[in-house]
Amino acid sequence: MSSVGVTGVRSKIVTDIGAMVDLIREVTDVPLAVEFGISKPEQTKKMASQSDGAIVGNAIIKIIEKYGKDAPQYVEAYVKEMVKALK
Repeated sequence: MSSVGVTGVRSKIVTDIGAMVDLIREVTDVPLAVEFGISKPEQTKKMASQSDGAIVGNAIIKIIEKYGKDAPQYVEAYVKEMVKALK
């Protein structure tokens, strides 16, 4: 979890993810991905740089809500943008 609170898209994530990941790594070697409010490429890059990955959920749901049956092409473009941020 990148933040304490309710789930949803956030414009800014201020939690010390690095410290949280370090604490978890003390007790497990399982890959750790961060989620909770990640919606922008720069957030994805930052969270993935401090963990093993970033999980995006609500932002994709919002795209589906907005575009309905036409959503797949928009979801694909969004996911490609997020993946590009990781490179």
